Amino acid sequence: MRRPYAPTLALAAATAVISLTTPALASSDSVVIGSRPVKISDSPWTVALSSRDRFGGTRAGQFCGGVVVGPTTVLTAAHCLGEDVLGEPSRDGSDLKVIAGRGDLMAHDGKEVSVRDIWVNPHYDSETNAGDFGVLTLAEPLPAASVIRMAPSGDPAYQPGTVATVYGWGDLTGGGDYASSLRAADVHVLSDKACERAYPGDDSGTYDAASMVCAGEPTGGRDACQGDSGGPLVAQGRLIGLVSWGSGCGRAESPGVYTRVSEAVHALEKSR
Repeated sequence: MRRPYAPTLALAAATAVISLTTPALASSDSVVIGSRPVKISDSPWTVALSSRDRFGGTRAGQFCGGVVVGPTTVLTAAHCLGEDVLGEPSRDGSDLKVIAGRGDLMAHDGKEVSVRDIWVNPHYDSETNAGDFGVLTLAEPLPAASVIRMAPSGDPAYQPGTVATVYGWGDLTGGGDYASSLRAADVHVLSDKACERAYPGDDSGTYDAASMVCAGEPTGGRDACQGDSGGPLVAQGRLIGLVSWGSGCGRAESPGVYTRVSEAVHALEKSR
């Protein structure tokens, strides 16, 4: 079935209760598929969203990913910032922090930065996942070297066949075996026609080329999944997508669907 790649309300509640002793169990397809460990120094713009009040101390309270696109600006998925995930209206999320410069969530390096402001795309549609992005404004700046450039409309990085890499933290087995370190998987950007065939508007979901891009492998095997939401899809050194939703994880002919970053660029330019 179609699902956003973030914790559900039930998982959030379970994690808050039991995470001090053992990680919450994920569903059987909640696996980071085909991934490899990577150093945070090789992708310093990848950050973790953390709420210890909501998700406990295990893995530093990580529940979604994000991307540094300005010294005080982090892009993430809108569905990561909803009341069903955070347990409170997004603007009241005083416990919400961004963890930067820390690949291993169990370590103490890097920085945990408070969030000064939360902006959710007002055109986000939670039913279709169109426009699935939001912006966190940080209370203090991150180094300029942590910032990645966003790919505007027409950028060749969106071309079908381009190799892209998705980054995130997630369950490795579907049985609560969460990786503490950042991982990545290589996928190929797919054509809009291929994505529309995969998600034609039935129960599996609807692909919207104006606001989404999809990536994966025809035979499956490499994909993002639950807990990776809001994390980056990077091609040719530029940010092209944010982990958003999909039908299962790593399934053949069911690619991962990402928020098209060019739409976010356009929306942010209009809001200034």
